[in-house]
Amino acid sequence: MATAVTITRLRALYEATMLAALFSLVTASVFVLLDAVDVAFTEAAVGVGISTVLILGVLALTRSWESVTPRRRRLPGAVAVLLVGGTLGYASLDLPEFGAADSPVQRHPVTDVYLHQSQEDIGIPNTVTSVLASYRGLDTLGELVVVFTAGLAVLSLLGPLARPERTRPTADFHLADYRVIRVVSGALMPLILLFALYVLFHGDYGPGGGFQAGVIFASGFVLYGLVFGLDRAQQVVPRAALWSLVSLGLLVYIGLGVTTMLLGGSFLDYDVLASHPETGQHLGILVVETAIGITVASVMTTIFFGFAGRGVAR
Repeated sequence: MATAVTITRLRALYEATMLAALFSLVTASVFVLLDAVDVAFTEAAVGVGISTVLILGVLALTRSWESVTPRRRRLPGAVAVLLVGGTLGYASLDLPEFGAADSPVQRHPVTDVYLHQSQEDIGIPNTVTSVLASYRGLDTLGELVVVFTAGLAVLSLLGPLARPERTRPTADFHLADYRVIRVVSGALMPLILLFALYVLFHGDYGPGGGFQAGVIFASGFVLYGLVFGLDRAQQVVPRAALWSLVSLGLLVYIGLGVTTMLLGGSFLDYDVLASHPETGQHLGILVVETAIGITVASVMTTIFFGFAGRGVAR
């Protein structure tokens, strides 16, 4: 709460961005204490990592100080905040007590299905992966469509990949000129990508999955671009390849659903992918998580290249 209040009082946007990253880190720690490790993983990777870099890229294109809000415009904002906050506070009175054994989440029959029956139907230790990639596979497909659409919207506003990019001012220094930064970053790159693969393929057994792995992949390429420059980063990951990968993951996900229908099952029914239903579930979830990782990583990396490829505001 202290961090949030401090952010609202700051006019220096760079400092507010750093505090927002701290806020996400503290939130991720709270999720760990609540045993929501998968959510904590996502919050740490997205909120602390890639989002901070993208916000800094936005500030480089705009300005680093918030404009002064006229007093006559503060009252409507304060009224809106009080109304929304009061509504949420009143609605929270109907919530069960924290940790209550008779809460709906403990008594509802679907809880037993997810926690116990999923082990027999799917055979994956991580119940979160079973729910998101199998039981609610169509919902996860909708989330991936949201990521894909948001990425296209941002890129359409930036426009650097659709038309020749602006001439960027020559930087006074490069991070690659510093030997320690260059050597450490070069040594970290393979470890970051290897860890992303571990998170992707280990999501069946522990915290992780396609969304987290995709963000970690993108973080590695972002680090490379920050240290060695945009031109070298685009040599490693060409723009044409990124544009193909942005839609490839979504097409693979949808194609898997069509394949299950052609094999006689329903949309995203992985049981028909193999002779044994459990084997089919494992195969389908692996394909889904890989597709998610491809789209998320390519969207995040492309957005970063879009920001970095524009002229810096003076």
